[in-house]
This record gives sequence, C-alpha cells and structure tokens, in this order.
Amino acid sequence: MKEYIRREGKLLRCGVTTGTCAAAAAGAAVRVLLGAQPPAEIQVSLPGGGCARLTVSLVWKTQEEACCAVKKDAGDDPDITDGAEIRARVSLCSGSGVHIEGGRGVGRVTKPGLDQPVGAAAINSVPRAMIEREALRACREAGYTGGLSVTVEIPQGEELAKKTFNPHMGIVGGLSVLGTSGIVEPMSEQALVGTIRAEVSLRAASGRRYLAAVPGNYGERFAQEQLHLPRGLAVTCSNYIGEVIDLASEYGFRGVLLVGHIGKLCKLGAGLMNTHSRFGDARMEILSACAVEAGAQGDTLRQVLSCVTADEALNTLERAEVLEGSLQALARRAEFYLKKRAGDGVAAEALIFSQKRGLLCGTAGAQALLSAVKGETV
Repeated sequence: MKEYIRREGKLLRCGVTTGTCAAAAAGAAVRVLLGAQPPAEIQVSLPGGGCARLTVSLVWKTQEEACCAVKKDAGDDPDITDGAEIRARVSLCSGSGVHIEGGRGVGRVTKPGLDQPVGAAAINSVPRAMIEREALRACREAGYTGGLSVTVEIPQGEELAKKTFNPHMGIVGGLSVLGTSGIVEPMSEQALVGTIRAEVSLRAASGRRYLAAVPGNYGERFAQEQLHLPRGLAVTCSNYIGEVIDLASEYGFRGVLLVGHIGKLCKLGAGLMNTHSRFGDARMEILSACAVEAGAQGDTLRQVLSCVTADEALNTLERAEVLEGSLQALARRAEFYLKKRAGDGVAAEALIFSQKRGLLCGTAGAQALLSAVKGETV
C-alpha cells in the first residue's frame, strides 16, 4: 500500500479505512476459529491494488466463536475514527458462504437511498466484499467449506457517531464501515487549497481566461462525456467552491464555470461555499425552500425533508409536479450567492446535474460561459 503522499512539499502518512480494519480482523478471527495460532499481523488485499499489513491487537476464542481486533490508523488524516478498535466476531453456521452483520457500535440504516438497504448494518458494499474475501481466504487455508458468520463491532462506535452526520443521514446506533480504496490519504485544508492554486496558476500561465472547475470525479466525468470538455481541462476544487472563485479572481480570469452533482452544488442555494459535511448539510432544507417557491405543499415538503439523497428528493418533487420550478429556484439562489462571492472581479456560473437525470439546471450565464470555455480549447 502507498505509505506516504506529498502535499505542499510535505510527506503525509497514509492510513487505512474502517473497511480494511474489519476485513483484517475477520481474516485473523477465522484463522483462530479454525485452529491456527493467533496472528500478530495479517495482510489484507486492497480494492485499489496492493495490500496492507495490520497488527492484530485482541484475540480470544471459545468453543463456538473467535474474536480479533485491529486498531484504526488514519495516518496523518484528521479522522474521527483514528485509534478506534474494529472487531470481528466469527462463528461457524449452516449452509455456505459468509454472512456479514453489524454488532455493537456499527450503525443501522433507517432511511432508503444509502449504500445498504433499510434495516441493514451500515457496512458498505466494498468493505463487505473485502471482509468476505479475507474470510474465504482463511477458510481455504484451513480446508473449511461450510458457512461462516462474521459480526463487525466498534466498541466506541455509538459515542463517536454522535460527532458525525450519521444520525442525520439515517444511520443510527453507531458508525459506518466505509472505504472504497482501502486506504486513507491525508488531505489537509492548506494542502488542498495549495493544490487548487497550483492548478489555477498553470491554466492562467497558459493564457486561458475562462476556468472550468469540478468538485471531483463525478463532475469531471460529466464535463467530459456530456459537456464535451477535454479531459483534464477542469480544475478539481473538491469542497472548496469559494476558494476556487477567489483564485479565479486573483489570477485574472474573466469567468469560472462550476460543474457539479446536485448533492454537492445544491448547497450553493444557501450560500455554503465549502460543501464538506462538517460545515453543514442542509441539502433537503435547501431543496424544500426551492420547492416552496415552486408551490409545493406541506406533505411534499415533509417528504423532501425526510429524504436521504438528493436523487430521492428529486423523485419526490417530480411526483408532486414541482421539479422544474424547484430547480429553477435553486439556480436563482445559486446565482445570487455565486455573484455575492465573486463580486465584480469574475463571472461565476454553475451547471448542476445528477447521474440519473443528466443536466438539471444552470445559472443564467452558465451556457454562455461554457461556450467561452470551449472556445479556448479550439
């Protein structure tokens, strides 16, 4: 696994996700249950390639089950779960395959629209696949072909979850077990803004006067496939919408076009210029306010406020026949706050999309600014 990344000339240590820890704990516990000596360390395959070696910090065994634990190491990332103990209790069961469940400190999904269905433990798909793979690997080593039950526990999970947005998202009773690559790359705010500045500076030095910016991979893909912008043209600004507007003004750009998923950019409708969840969510409140402008009634508003994802809210607005009006209101609100942030120095516009519906709305000058960005690529 990648151990360090460089940010602004500094080497920052990478960590591992809760999913990687759970998979390691499960692999170790299965080995103990099936008669192997308790391992001091265990190696886990990572979804993005390579592997990680983790220390096993707790081992016990009874006639029916075994338990191992791994402490989460977030590296130099300010992760609230750093140092938390991730446990896996395993036992044999009838049938075949690996049955994965969440125990103490692992949250439970109570609203639709998340990675797992309502009622399931909040152990996302990639970590589930990792846990299953490591458990089956241990079974093959021991020659065991029967069924296996794995219960993931995070003893501190319920308390730690109170400091997260899990309760608001409809995950109750603990933390989520997450991770798509298996590793945590530390991304300090100063380092991220420095990276954005470098990207903006390079485009200014090349003579461009119109800047495109995307929060991440979704926006980059949409810009390429649907807006036909060249790969790598857009600056990746992460959650730092306000900063990229400020930098565009500082470097003398005439306009900056933001292209992003509604789950991020709907926050512009309340003037949130940093879209990270730690600064606030408010997606459903914003969409509800837009729906009011479009004429939505009480039942529709209550349904929107209970939604977990923006896509789910869009479906609700469509059923109430106020989707188009709500999106127009969102575009007007985003335009107001973008102009407020940009001032007279630079034109700031936005195009907002969803993966299922494509382009949803845009501020008044967005299409003209898109044409200007494309004009510089010829």
